[in-house]
Amino acid sequence: MKELYTTTMINNGGRNGKSYAEDQSLSLNIAPPGSKLEDVTNPEQLFAAGYSACFNSALDLIKRQKKIQGASTIKATVKLMEQAAFDYVLAVDIEGHIEGLSIEEAQQLLEFTHTVCPYSKATMGNINVTIKAV
Repeated sequence: MKELYTTTMINNGGRNGKSYAEDQSLSLNIAPPGSKLEDVTNPEQLFAAGYSACFNSALDLIKRQKKIQGASTIKATVKLMEQAAFDYVLAVDIEGHIEGLSIEEAQQLLEFTHTVCPYSKATMGNINVTIKAV
């Protein structure tokens, strides 16, 4: 296996702290979900941003191979869920739109993308992920 990229983020203070890149290229204020503070994010938003970008990039690769020109938009909704006291899990809903394709064609492409995307591979069998063409 060939390593293509490595990055490191550091956090101080957990959900009431700061996360920053080891190389100082990114610094984020972190707050619990639902906080009404300005200029903050939370781990669920970061996961949704990463998953949607990774999924759309994997989809672009597949579209190029299949010579599909339509632009795509991916929306990843990450849910933090409590199963029982001190037992939290994530769930993800992915909605995708591909210009020029029917819902059925887009659904097939999205489901195939789910087998290619590194985030999907990492979550497969670990959390509930739904895929829906819109």
